[in-house]
Amino acid sequence: MKCPFCHHDDTQVKDSRPTEDHNAIRRRRLCGNCGARFTTFERVQLRELTVVKKNGAKEPFDRDKLLRSMRTSLRKRNVDQERVERVVNSIVRRLESSGESEIQVKTIGEMVMEALLQLDEIAYIRFASVYKNFREVKDFEEFIDTTVRPEGDD
Repeated sequence: MKCPFCHHDDTQVKDSRPTEDHNAIRRRRLCGNCGARFTTFERVQLRELTVVKKNGAKEPFDRDKLLRSMRTSLRKRNVDQERVERVVNSIVRRLESSGESEIQVKTIGEMVMEALLQLDEIAYIRFASVYKNFREVKDFEEFIDTTVRPEGDD
């Protein structure tokens, strides 16, 4: 593993342990060249996933991009980061076990929206506003009225 500070090619593993959800191995590392300490995570990848964008373009699935988008929606919301990690792991497992190697971006977006609705309604609305490309205030109102407050709810 290359040191992220001095880019030396040889680092030592000082400690390894499973993460709380047992879906990754957390490794504490030490660079023999500059003495820096850093942490890496090793995860099982069941299959290579490719995301098919709306315009047909394809790109490799990026778990970190999924995590970043959820964290952006959840910014300044009182949601435990470990819970967010578990949700992201769950989405990734569902995608990997779907049997498909090419995943439509819409499928991922719907999974994220479903998860955010369970985590935090404000984050759900934030994500939806970007995902569904809201242009005006009425777009927010219609979305909230039909999704967050369906008919019969006050």
